Amino acid sequence: MNQSTSGAVRWWVPGDWNGFFGLFTNVVLNVIVLTGLCLGVVKLPDDLVFGRILPALGIALPLGNLYYAYLAYKLAKSTGRSDVTAMPYGPSVPHMFIVVFVIMLPVYLKTNDPILAWQAGLAWSFIIGVIVLAGVFFGPWIRAHTPRAAMLGTLAGISIAFISLRPAFQMWEVPWIAFISLGIVLISWTANVRLPGGLPGGLVAVIVGMVVGWAAYLFGWSDVMKAGEVSASFSQFGLHLPIPGNEIWNGLANVAPLLVTAIPLGIYNFTEAMNNVESASAAGDSYDLRKILAADGIGAIAGSILGSPFPPAVYIGHPGWKAVGGRIGYSLATGVVIALVCFLGLTALLLAVVPLVAILPILLYIGLVIGAQAFQASPTNHAPAVVLAIIPNVAAWGHLQVDSALNAAGTSAAQLGMGKLAGSGLVYHGMELLGGGAVLAGLVLGAIAAFIIDRRLAVAAWWSFAGAVLAFFGFIHGGQLGWAVSPTVALGYVFLGAICLAFSGQGAKGEARTP
Repeated sequence: MNQSTSGAVRWWVPGDWNGFFGLFTNVVLNVIVLTGLCLGVVKLPDDLVFGRILPALGIALPLGNLYYAYLAYKLAKSTGRSDVTAMPYGPSVPHMFIVVFVIMLPVYLKTNDPILAWQAGLAWSFIIGVIVLAGVFFGPWIRAHTPRAAMLGTLAGISIAFISLRPAFQMWEVPWIAFISLGIVLISWTANVRLPGGLPGGLVAVIVGMVVGWAAYLFGWSDVMKAGEVSASFSQFGLHLPIPGNEIWNGLANVAPLLVTAIPLGIYNFTEAMNNVESASAAGDSYDLRKILAADGIGAIAGSILGSPFPPAVYIGHPGWKAVGGRIGYSLATGVVIALVCFLGLTALLLAVVPLVAILPILLYIGLVIGAQAFQASPTNHAPAVVLAIIPNVAAWGHLQVDSALNAAGTSAAQLGMGKLAGSGLVYHGMELLGGGAVLAGLVLGAIAAFIIDRRLAVAAWWSFAGAVLAFFGFIHGGQLGWAVSPTVALGYVFLGAICLAFSGQGAKGEARTP
């Protein structure tokens, strides 16, 4: 019997164990990271982080997981298929760092008041949710007129640059644990080798890595694991239930500065959701984009009202979880367990018990799958468009690394001077411009290239002119919104569009001569 059409819809299948341990470790890792950012960067009080922010996530995240499981169930029922995979869901990774370093930290440094910083973050997340909800009305139209290579290419750029690279670097710092977990993940998930007893690869990778890490500690070979951190983590154990409050309205009182980042990042959320829906469709599961956007927008708004400044979003990775056997149950299980982790204050304990380096290969694997899918699910001749769509995210990642290094040295690019940076071989300003609004920029550039490849030069021209408008106002290739933010880049897009129009007649003739 064909597995994809075999009888009634099942809420749990053996492959859901792989999907659960993969998605759960992905989400809980991000919860751990955002907890550390709140405590260590913005200096938010422990009771605020464990008593308000995490419990709010404990409501917003599981509701999204449950909703996406329901959508998968409905899709499976309507199509008669049993291989439908629910969309993954969790805190938006880029937004975690942006809300901390771009929104909350400047407020904290200016006022020395972490509560005001938190309130600004809540208001920012609320605005993000409103913008994503607006995408419900025009998102499907954009998806219908955007080449798959552009959508999947910019998604691959995010995955490679912001999901895979840092974990890969961290893995190489402790390779004697990382390579064990990586080997298990690759053998189980990419080669589809059945592990002894049918155990899920993700679970085995984490457990074996944990055993090796603690064995090395007990024998005095390594200090990667620390027993003292385990006992200290129990201080946060207890029941923390979400509490709605009115702090968000205090943050919205000074909303103007927040719009500079909230508007383009709201568009980023919308674009990422659109790309992820396209990614799921390429893997065989076609979801209604409007329902996905509505879930993301409502999740951000509900979370901000309850006390979380971290907008949740549909995750990259649907094809990866589908490939390892995840169906509906993995999403349900992830939502329930994440709620328990947030409500019971278990975040610190998990980080203390499980070595981070045993989890990182799972994130690297997701990057491999999404990067590969961009090429596999797009027309072969669109491969150059995929690469072009990836590049802005690589530029954004590189720009972030350079700025972080300069900040650690107590300086900045402006203080150091463009001349010195250029003298060292670093094209800083070009990297900064190319990486501005990277997700949307990759989408535009990938679409232009795909339409040029197809010799639809008039359509490519209109995409170029759209890129000119977006660059002029700072939505792409700029660090802020405003008037004439990147006028030279906008002019470049205009010239590119003009060239496409000039050759559009010849392009059509050439296409007619092509066998």
